[in-house]
Amino acid sequence: MKRAADHEFGSQATELKLSVVEAYLRAFTAALRRKFPELWYIDAFAGTGERTERIPARRGGLLSSAPENVVRRRGSVKIAIDVYPAFDRLIFVEQRPRAVEALRELREQHPDRNIDVLAGDANVEIPRLVKSVNWRRIRAVMFLDPYGMSVDWNTLKAIAETGAIDVWFLFSLSGLYRQAAHSADAIDDDKRAAITRVLGTSEWEKELYARQGDLFTKQGPLRRTADVGRLQDYVKARLATIFPAVLPPLPLPIDKRPQKFSLFFAISNGDGPAIGLATRIANHILKAGISSRSSPR
Repeated sequence: MKRAADHEFGSQATELKLSVVEAYLRAFTAALRRKFPELWYIDAFAGTGERTERIPARRGGLLSSAPENVVRRRGSVKIAIDVYPAFDRLIFVEQRPRAVEALRELREQHPDRNIDVLAGDANVEIPRLVKSVNWRRIRAVMFLDPYGMSVDWNTLKAIAETGAIDVWFLFSLSGLYRQAAHSADAIDDDKRAAITRVLGTSEWEKELYARQGDLFTKQGPLRRTADVGRLQDYVKARLATIFPAVLPPLPLPIDKRPQKFSLFFAISNGDGPAIGLATRIANHILKAGISSRSSPR
């Protein structure tokens, strides 16, 4: 039987994603600890705080075989709690009741930490939270690791308008190219509305689709002309309309195709030195992460 905290999810992409975020959190608190009175961490799709990873059985000789094993590893929530220098406040948003229960149990295990658990839809709770805060003396890092295409554009816009939050956003590129079918005729009203909700514009169809005729038909069917790479570029361009700076994303997984996710880093502070510092730190971490996973073992 699974415990309330069981959240089974694990792969090389997961490890790389979390290692990148953890490295940035440590660098962020170290760099800004003396510059701002309060540093916050916000996890908009917090999960349970930990995850379980199944390691398949390995068959071999007498000494090399091993049975299937289940390993418990830290999720983003526990990683953020463990970061030192520590965050002054940690805010975990989660909608699923069992996960909320696990997060509240985790909060009770750390009575010395300022931890808030917000039970509800991130697209409701996050805009409400960020609009209620005076960000002048506060800086934060937010991790958006949704299930599928769950982040509304209005949520991203509310975050960007704070001018105080650095965002790591795991975007489901596979979700986008599944919804944005090759043929526009295969996109029903629900899918069209979902893509518009996520990208914040109804112009995406004009940008990503074109009529492709042949020698006999000048006006062929409306088909997607954007491949996976161009879809990623389009998402980055959309984010850049509301965030002052958006770095080239980390493609995940980096060693397999098709690409499923893009890990974007977006900066809401438009101040030049702030952008420069965050960009230098994030670029260094991203390059180190890619190098460590792509080098031969």
